[in-house]
Amino acid sequence: MKQNKNFSWVFGIGLLLIFGLIAAFVSMDKVQWFDMPIIHWVQFFESPTVTTFMEFFTFVGSGKIVILIIILISIFFYTFLKHRTELVFFILVMLGSHLINKGLKLLFHRQRPSFHQIVEEIGYSFPSGHSMAAFTLYATISFLLWKHIQSRTGRVLMIFFAVVMILAIGISRIYLGVHYPSDVLGGYFASGAWFVFCVTIYQWYLERKLKR
Repeated sequence: MKQNKNFSWVFGIGLLLIFGLIAAFVSMDKVQWFDMPIIHWVQFFESPTVTTFMEFFTFVGSGKIVILIIILISIFFYTFLKHRTELVFFILVMLGSHLINKGLKLLFHRQRPSFHQIVEEIGYSFPSGHSMAAFTLYATISFLLWKHIQSRTGRVLMIFFAVVMILAIGISRIYLGVHYPSDVLGGYFASGAWFVFCVTIYQWYLERKLKR
């Protein structure tokens, strides 16, 4: 068990270091070689149908829908599963992710792409708030529901759904021209590090609680 916790800390620190590396390149404006080819490739597939799909995923990843999902999941944990500790953990992880994103945006002040914007968006660009919220939301839901889903097929489907939603929401932000790929990638690594640290502390808390 101790080895697992040590691995979790090392893994979380690794994710944080990768985010730091991305952030450093963004701060030095040295990511054009990475961002532009991906933007051109993603937007190459532009069509009315694809745009509709991308707008849908961006809408699903928007603040109002994320808050709605948080409320529904919270009701589910509190009313049906009677797991109040999981409810508190879920809310704290989501709130922390939101605050971290706001703080990082204010720290880096990166402007959004100014070319080929299919939709309009305000605020700073790095890291992507949609990407951070999506990763934290679906990773946390999967983590908390894992032990409640007994079948292997159910678990695989849950993880598959989470991965699809995380990637689709991130890609939609690039396609719609409101984020650079490095914004999305930075959001994934920032929220990934936060998620790993939160899970590690949560597991430690549960172990201590069992020993009392």
